[in-house]
Amino acid sequence: MSRDTAPPIGRVMAQVAMVMNLDKCIGCHTCSVTCKQTWTNRSGVEYAWFNNVETKPGVGYPRRYEDQDRWKGGWRLDRRGRLVLRSGGRLKRLASLFSNPDLPLIDDYYEPVTYDYDTLVSAPAGGDVPVARPRSLLTGKPTAITWGANWEDGLGGAAQTAGADPNLGGELAQKVKFEFEQTFMFHLPRLCEHCLNPACVSACPSGAMYKRVEDGIVLVDQDRCRGWRMCVTACPYKKVYVNHATGKAEKCTFCFPRIEAGAPTVCAETCVGRLRYLGVVLYDADRVGEAAAVPDERDLLDAQRQVFLDPGDPGVRAAARRSGIPEDWIDAARRSPVRALISEYKVALPLHPEYRTLPMVWYVPPLSPVLDAVGEAGGDPENPDHVFAAVTRLRIPLEYLANLFAAGEADVVAGVLMKLTALRSHMRARSLGDDGQEAGLAAVGLTPTQAEDLHRLLAVAKYADRYVVPAAHREEAAALDGGCPVEDGTTTRGGDPVLLGLPTVRRAPTHSSDSPTGEPA
Repeated sequence: MSRDTAPPIGRVMAQVAMVMNLDKCIGCHTCSVTCKQTWTNRSGVEYAWFNNVETKPGVGYPRRYEDQDRWKGGWRLDRRGRLVLRSGGRLKRLASLFSNPDLPLIDDYYEPVTYDYDTLVSAPAGGDVPVARPRSLLTGKPTAITWGANWEDGLGGAAQTAGADPNLGGELAQKVKFEFEQTFMFHLPRLCEHCLNPACVSACPSGAMYKRVEDGIVLVDQDRCRGWRMCVTACPYKKVYVNHATGKAEKCTFCFPRIEAGAPTVCAETCVGRLRYLGVVLYDADRVGEAAAVPDERDLLDAQRQVFLDPGDPGVRAAARRSGIPEDWIDAARRSPVRALISEYKVALPLHPEYRTLPMVWYVPPLSPVLDAVGEAGGDPENPDHVFAAVTRLRIPLEYLANLFAAGEADVVAGVLMKLTALRSHMRARSLGDDGQEAGLAAVGLTPTQAEDLHRLLAVAKYADRYVVPAAHREEAAALDGGCPVEDGTTTRGGDPVLLGLPTVRRAPTHSSDSPTGEPA
């Protein structure tokens, strides 16, 4: 779209976002462990993993969280094309405050355990070897271990459970064989998506869930949280948890104290595979509602990309300054690896865009060994036509990846994989002393210079290139404290508040209109 026909720029906002290159994830769970030690290593959230790594195919954690017919997460369009919560309108949510049927049970997560370690040292002498038996951290009673947050890790339990993966519907379920010789797998790290249109924020009756003005991070105001748990239902990714000791909701904080200091999140800092990228993107807050409400789910990816703005455009930079975005944040957005992977090279895809929350944690889909597939089919690895044809016959079915990252649109995933395949073929030829595969690059819309830049970003990017996170400004320190969205940044559709981008100020306490108890929310 040319600048002459582009829509006028509305409210420019900044969002800290993440991209993960799934080709590099080895499933070591280092990110999960370091996040656990930092944020949920205390009583009440033993079962909660703000960051977890799932093996796909698999039912995930909590079990079958992607089945929104069951859990009612995210948004949908009503008969008049309006964006409404799947969990129902305000009256329905108020009616189910004390009995919400759409919540995962502890069995869907897992019952956390400890062990009778004292038995190993205090057992009397005898002919039997003492055993440290598992005890529930919730009840203190002996229990059996039947499920866990990574039960299917490395296909360990996939033969029994992965067939229930919601992404394996229809003929795809028959195509995939859960035997070690025939199946496929890849690792999918997950955390809160810090969405542009978060369902959890709109579903919260007390206004405790809020999206920060400064960086777009979604947080929970612990003082305002009443433990209604509507946020758990509304989050389609099931990344909001309830601390059973305090009765308050908790979730991934995107390590906001580190972000404010200009440092990457703990999960990114400790990632062994160096697969995570952090950066700032600029977006037009006035277009968020329209993008989330496009009628066809297959158009959601392009609609969200059109919400993002080019920080290299002088008009965008001027609008960002008018919106109060600091100059170093605008410059960070221009250098952002996240923006490059999402908007410039278009190799990153969102997780389940059909939930209509406009997630801000994106993924570069995994690419099977393409050249091996070409050779097995008797093709020529130097022929771009043979290489691209092999993409449709890879070990990981396109349909499965499309169900995860493109609302079922296989052509979108195929386009990304072909671009990655052309890049690999070109760089392989270059490393062998040839001129490269420029014909293959041209077929996917890349120039040799762009290919070099993309290769550098995906394969050998240094620390400073992977994490471009500007520090918070000292003059904004007071505004970084807790608060909730304001009426100025919220519209109402069907009686429900819909967050259409970030507010510019914070809301003063309101009363019974926002709080089912009639007390200040």
